[in-house]
Amino acid sequence: MRPFVTFCLLFGSFYLPVYSQSYLTQFEKFTVVADSIFLDNYYKLDTARYRELLDVTRGYYYELKNRDNGLNTVDHKKYNPFMANAYYNLSCTYGLTNNKNQALNCLDSAIHFGYTDYMHLMEDPDIAIIRSMPEFTKLVEPLRAVGDYLYILKGAAAYNNGDNRSLPVFTYQSADFPELQKLRKQYNLDSIAGSGNDISQVLNLMHWLHDKIPHANGEYPKEVNASSMLQLCESEGRGLNCRQLATILNECFLSMGFYSKYVQCSPKDSLGIDFDCHVINSVWIPSLSKWIWIDPTFDAYIMDETGQLLGIEEVRERIINGKMLILNLDANWNNKQTQTKEYYLYNYMAKNLYKLECPVESRYDLETMVIGKEITYIRLLPTAYFKQQQDIEENEWGNSTTAITYNTNNAKLFWAPPVH
Repeated sequence: MRPFVTFCLLFGSFYLPVYSQSYLTQFEKFTVVADSIFLDNYYKLDTARYRELLDVTRGYYYELKNRDNGLNTVDHKKYNPFMANAYYNLSCTYGLTNNKNQALNCLDSAIHFGYTDYMHLMEDPDIAIIRSMPEFTKLVEPLRAVGDYLYILKGAAAYNNGDNRSLPVFTYQSADFPELQKLRKQYNLDSIAGSGNDISQVLNLMHWLHDKIPHANGEYPKEVNASSMLQLCESEGRGLNCRQLATILNECFLSMGFYSKYVQCSPKDSLGIDFDCHVINSVWIPSLSKWIWIDPTFDAYIMDETGQLLGIEEVRERIINGKMLILNLDANWNNKQTQTKEYYLYNYMAKNLYKLECPVESRYDLETMVIGKEITYIRLLPTAYFKQQQDIEENEWGNSTTAITYNTNNAKLFWAPPVH
């Protein structure tokens, strides 16, 4: 076994020490400091210093990987993105200094370490100088299958409404349920919804929650219901993630007598590295006799060219077929960042509309974990999905709750009108 080398890099006034904890901890601390220096040299367009640091980082990475107890598969997934981004930013630095060959070489290394953001590659002005080169096209073309989200979604347009696997029927808790009545009264939801038509009431409730609680990722609440999470946010001044926001809004809709459910929208993720998803609401509008798209995280709803509100199924179909879509002008993140149709629909949601999943029961306090509890879901998969899963899956949550998931290719059953 080679002796472990202690690195002490001096870049200007920056030192990168190796600490005495585990090897993985050492490398993790190393990458945090190295990343800031990489970025500094990118802004300075200092390719020489950037290259010098990257060479040392690469040596450190491979020394760690080759140790008897070095990087395993999980560690690869954790640290490969650091190496990929380091090489990608150096490619950008070479691109900005008109060094085409080095820009291509570093991009090749970035892809080797797992860089997959095809959409960014095709738009990033830093590497515009190499985008017209045949070598660039050959290098990035394989990434379309994992990083061109619109291309991937278009290849997954088809469902099979003849899929006759048995599924449970979606149910929606009555507004008469005591906890829903309490929620409605406690937060004066009738006043918030207003006296307008069903569409305006639904939109008013979405706007209210969006403005009341910011989107933030943090510690998961122990009690996952609207009353508890609203009180938690008020007492701690904190935000919630997209699933928790959609859960609150779903229970508010139920309390007002609307049929509603929340839908987890997930990517294809054939590489097993994209753990992102987005959860939004689907609400049945009686006056339209249809489900509509409601997103409390971005205060967003979608329309066609006539101003007609659209549901998730319709939006997905229109994205795939290039039909007109209109995002409300005031869609935003935390009242700080305006959302554009190009990013929100054709990038972020195009990625996340591949797999759809929602609970069979739409009710109060559904996902609070309790020993012995079972929660049932239905997952809608396109027929093109590379991993057509078994009919029914079971997974344990935190050694207490069991999640039972029914898989289907039948969009007609997944989007069936509510049973009155």
